[in-house]
Amino acid sequence: MIYVTGDIHADLDRFKGKEAKKLKKGDTLIVCGDFGFVWDGSKKEQQVLKWIGKRPYQVLFIEGTHDNLSLLDTYPPVDFCGGRARQISGRCYHLLRGEVYTIESDQIFTFGGGESFDADTRIEGQTWWPGELPTQQELAHARETLERCGHVVDYIITHEASSIVKGFLNMDSLHTNQMLAFFDELSKTVRYKQWFFGGCHLDKVIPPKHRAVYQQIVTASRQCAELRWMEIKRGTFVPLFGLHTVKSSARAPAHGSAACVQAA
Repeated sequence: MIYVTGDIHADLDRFKGKEAKKLKKGDTLIVCGDFGFVWDGSKKEQQVLKWIGKRPYQVLFIEGTHDNLSLLDTYPPVDFCGGRARQISGRCYHLLRGEVYTIESDQIFTFGGGESFDADTRIEGQTWWPGELPTQQELAHARETLERCGHVVDYIITHEASSIVKGFLNMDSLHTNQMLAFFDELSKTVRYKQWFFGGCHLDKVIPPKHRAVYQQIVTASRQCAELRWMEIKRGTFVPLFGLHTVKSSARAPAHGSAACVQAA
């Protein structure tokens, strides 16, 4: 089973609470950014990461706006579930921007990062990193990956919400950047079952197919009917608002492959 949760900010209680106890061997937990456990590289931090990596389930995360991007970059990318990821410790992996992973037969598109509005109060290279926003190369890679998949995935995992969803949540939907523009593009061009995002510090279902996650640990598989695909006719679908048309394309497997199966 695939589970999703929001910003942890290096709080181990998320792994020790009642909701975490439902995760079993072979399950997967995906954190939608601000994981926080890769921060200072200290001995204590390494011990915590070793403990997380020994959970009976996979712990996967994307970066948010409170993750040490320079330290994450020291972990070399490896092949993982049909894409590329960084193995942090044991069964704990950092999922990279613009990759599609095949996990339990589901295809999952990931794109971490965000924009810190308090960047002027933080220290570059210590508590804030300009790489939190994507480069044009990363955006191009994401588009190429989605092209290979026929613009069809099961789940989208991001830290930030699209500006469309932010408007629905009465957040600042007028501000934009290259990442938000890309997310609005995804809303119109990609067919998906659900889009999970963190960042808002909110647990909320946004029908028909978006979900903000924070402290809850929710299942990604077979959510309630109103969050499932809303096919209108062949080649069309409803994303958040309105009707959009997607070019018909056979669904191709993600780069490299078969579903990811955990090691015992």
